[in-house]
Amino acid sequence: MAKAVRFYETGAPEVLRYEDVEVGEPGPGEVLLRHEAVGLNYADTYFRNGTYPIPMPNGIGVEAAGVVMALGEGVTNVAVGDRVTYTGFINTLGAYSTERIIPAAPLIKLPANISCETAAAMTMRGLTSSYLLRRIYDFKAGDTLLLHAAAGGVGLIVSQWAKLLGLTVIGTVSTEAKAEVARAHGCDHTINYSHEDVAKRVRELTGGVGVNVVFDSVGRTTFMSSLDSLKRRGLMVCVGTASGTIEPFDPQILAMKGSLFVTRPALADYIADPAEKADLSGELFDHVGSGRIKIEINQQYELKDAVQAHRDLEARKTTGSSIFVI
Repeated sequence: MAKAVRFYETGAPEVLRYEDVEVGEPGPGEVLLRHEAVGLNYADTYFRNGTYPIPMPNGIGVEAAGVVMALGEGVTNVAVGDRVTYTGFINTLGAYSTERIIPAAPLIKLPANISCETAAAMTMRGLTSSYLLRRIYDFKAGDTLLLHAAAGGVGLIVSQWAKLLGLTVIGTVSTEAKAEVARAHGCDHTINYSHEDVAKRVRELTGGVGVNVVFDSVGRTTFMSSLDSLKRRGLMVCVGTASGTIEPFDPQILAMKGSLFVTRPALADYIADPAEKADLSGELFDHVGSGRIKIEINQQYELKDAVQAHRDLEARKTTGSSIFVI
């Protein structure tokens, strides 16, 4: 029988339950997918703790890779036996499972040189990195980027990709060990936010000018220092809220700090169009397949250990990408 992680109320990691589930047959527009690896993302904790409200009970997880086992009526974008990966939001919820029924539309075929484990570790993080660097801002060689959580899964991919674009990357980390990881993956400078003033250090590193763009996945505790790190007319990209949601603020502060821009993008809006998703995933797969970008899978768990995986993630004990192996 198939296994899945489900939860019946929101809360701490302990609400997650590892259970037997009946999978059934795919309906129109659906496929039966056997997972080989499942991605663990910080966004999963937002579903679990109620930050992202969903009906209860429910499954969890939005990213995985595996093999198509059966097709529902009308499915033409994949075939039985195809190796595929996916990520998304509500339409892919339930990835923490050994098998599942899923709509065929989000599925992306994997090239032969990318394993299901690598795909599960990078599809969400890689596509996020792809749209951040290729759609959000018109980066030019020599631009400077402040990257929070530089040793995380997205951070390590962004750092490597940014160097391919000729950017100067300043990464924030919480420990010296994470600083070493970040520098090894392309960060030109690292700032340990546990004992350094981020904005002050950014100004020192940029000759008082500030950075062109900030990618901030931390949220509440870093928002103001991120704004203070930007150059005049710089762009603040809010891509996560690991420390909590950002408090309401008066937009006048953006004018006072240099006519700044702020955006809060979502991956779903950059992969909704199949052609754009193909472009973003194609460039990502090309970089990874060629070895120009390396995917670091630094933590592996079994599905039955989902509670511990969430504890580790929220305690910031992880670096790079984490996956569940099936």
